[in-house]
Amino acid sequence: MVRQSAARSSPRTWPADDTAAAGLQAPVHEAIAAAPPVARQLTVLIAVPSLDAGAADEGAVDLVRILAGAGHRPVVVSRGGRRQDDVAAAGGEFICRNMASKNPFTMLRNGIALAGIVRRHGCDLIHAHGRAPGWSAYLAARLTRVPFLTTWYKGFREQNRAKRLYNSVMVRGERVIVVSDQLADLVNGRYGTAWDRIAIIPRRIDFHGFDPATVAAQRVAAVRRAWGVDADSKVILAVGRLLRRKGHHVVVQAMQRLKQRGMKNVVCVFIGEDLGRSRYVGELWDLVQATETSDVIRTAGPVDDLPAAYAAASVVVSAATQPEGLQRAILEAQAMARPVIISEAGAGTESVLAPPAVAEDRMTGLRIPAGDPAELAAALVRLLSLPDSTRWAIGARGRAWVTAHFDAAAAAAAMLRLYADVAGHTAAPRRQRR
Repeated sequence: MVRQSAARSSPRTWPADDTAAAGLQAPVHEAIAAAPPVARQLTVLIAVPSLDAGAADEGAVDLVRILAGAGHRPVVVSRGGRRQDDVAAAGGEFICRNMASKNPFTMLRNGIALAGIVRRHGCDLIHAHGRAPGWSAYLAARLTRVPFLTTWYKGFREQNRAKRLYNSVMVRGERVIVVSDQLADLVNGRYGTAWDRIAIIPRRIDFHGFDPATVAAQRVAAVRRAWGVDADSKVILAVGRLLRRKGHHVVVQAMQRLKQRGMKNVVCVFIGEDLGRSRYVGELWDLVQATETSDVIRTAGPVDDLPAAYAAASVVVSAATQPEGLQRAILEAQAMARPVIISEAGAGTESVLAPPAVAEDRMTGLRIPAGDPAELAAALVRLLSLPDSTRWAIGARGRAWVTAHFDAAAAAAAMLRLYADVAGHTAAPRRQRR
């Protein structure tokens, strides 16, 4: 679904179309077939820092699938990573450049190189996923007069004027794509970006893969064994890469409070990836030792069988301390019929139905203030103390909610409509490959 509007009403409701509201579970190719056709095949240059496990990385690979599936030609420029083979498998072309560098001279060289790629490949659009590649892509767009778009997956801190200038490239596109209402408000509030330039297109979720009915008990048992969790223990699954802004330290402090309250048979598992680029992980485990929670906290790293990991959990938590947009993990957890707890910064307000915004019998999870371990502990006690039947009912409502509002087919069709609109307003003729 995509919404672009000249004025904003409040409160906001979406999806914006009846297809998404009906929870249509059509395959993505059916949505692609239903999207408005363009007069010609489009070649899209996608600039992304890396192709590993981040939201931008996954978003770029998803975009390749959408474009290639619709008969368009995606070209991804990135420093690469473990997802780069997925680009070729999805039908895209991969070009390796260090698009993650924040060095101004490297970004300048990348911009000139991208302009050359645009001309050689006859690109019709340039789409940046991230700030460092965004500046290079913006320069290339100016040099070639090709439309420039950006996608926001999270909020960015603006500690000073230099940081604000650096971030501002993300609102310089002809369209600014955001994954949640929360980010749309942030973009408009910070930069005054016109609403008709902001497009809200939620994350794509594979509801067929993330379906509790398709996850065998043996898969769940295997995951719990790998974590060293016995059959009688309830699992709190903490999602997000091991970065400070993901708030794992808040989870540790909350687990300390649970121990102090005498709560038994509860284990917390961190399934985030450690990128090894900060001191945070060392500080985190120092905190685990200081709070004497090493017996109730596990670290599992990236999980190969995510559906089974969610199925093994009683509650899924995101304790992010900075605006995160619309977190895929929270949507996936609800698709797996698991109650969730998110911080007010951790996901778009539209991703979870939580009191007091909705009645207790409609809730799919709880929202807590960002960075507050006492509130997180209270929310965990509340959900874990419920009868299993009540907790599963909350989870079932969560699955019904996200399947009705975050369908992959609807998101794919929305992106194609947006591309068709931007390309349709481009006066320049298609450039031929040399």
